[in-house]
Amino acid sequence: MFEWRNRPQMAVIRVSFTRSGELSIMSRVRVSGGRSTAARVITGVGAVIALIEVIYILMILLGANATNAFVEFMRAIAEPLALFFPGLFQLENYQVGVLINYGLAAVFWLVLTGLIARIVR
Repeated sequence: MFEWRNRPQMAVIRVSFTRSGELSIMSRVRVSGGRSTAARVITGVGAVIALIEVIYILMILLGANATNAFVEFMRAIAEPLALFFPGLFQLENYQVGVLINYGLAAVFWLVLTGLIARIVR
């Protein structure tokens, strides 16, 4: 028996031989609903927000030039998305503080959007 699957519409074609030796081909198509698409969009938004936070963390940890336009742009995006997390833990080492505070913000967004996507499904 051979089975071929195609996504996102989930087309399944099953090829097999019957007991009498005849070739049997069966197919079915299941179209994904709008709810699963909405859940994917929500999860994608959370991933993009977390990616912004991670890029900002990496720029700080790797010592990017703070006066660079791209670094300033990423900071302008990352700070509002981090919500209340910046300054949550006041540490002596600035880089470790950024790692922990903005890292928590990234995890927060992934968990929140994951939960919302699960509810939508």
